[in-house]
Amino acid sequence: MTSGEGGRLRIAALILAAGESKRMGGTNKLLATIADRPLVRIVAQAALASTAVPVMVVTGHEAGRIEAALAGLSVGFVHNPDYAAGLSTSLRAGLEALPAGTDGAVVMLADMPEIGPAIIDRLIGAFHPERGQEIVVPAASGRRGNPVVWGARFFDRLAAAEGDAGGRRLIGEFRESVVEIDVGAAVIHDIDTLEALVQAGGNPA
Repeated sequence: MTSGEGGRLRIAALILAAGESKRMGGTNKLLATIADRPLVRIVAQAALASTAVPVMVVTGHEAGRIEAALAGLSVGFVHNPDYAAGLSTSLRAGLEALPAGTDGAVVMLADMPEIGPAIIDRLIGAFHPERGQEIVVPAASGRRGNPVVWGARFFDRLAAAEGDAGGRRLIGEFRESVVEIDVGAAVIHDIDTLEALVQAGGNPA
């Protein structure tokens, strides 16, 4: 097991921001704004304010516009040319770009603006590989959500996933490594539709 300065584990943040927003009626939801900030920027700023280092953003659909929305932020970019084939391709691209010696990664969806740094850090704080707590899953009243912290030993298995399932199957397969943390409704609130955007006080791009 590797570790950073002072024995601290090195946990990266991986923001998946490559999707086509097919349920949004032609608008890119990640560029929609809440309080004048694009959704993807809200999520990236939350990750940057957490203890996760580095923060990597996987782009695909309208990559140039996504990068422009994140101008000035200390994030790294990874382009996924195969984004149309599903979420798993973005996960694979992001994991392959993480620096050597990374102990784990918090995998974040770029359409969840309610996820703040305190939630991210609470999940990272529950990650204890030496105790067998290597997959940290957030929940709201028993309903599991995102983001999820994954230990590095699962990276190869995650990278081999296909379609949009991501790590769901692995969570079931490695139950003994899962720790579930109830952190409230933010972890099950994403923005997939124009109606959800409006309810969140947002405006289309």
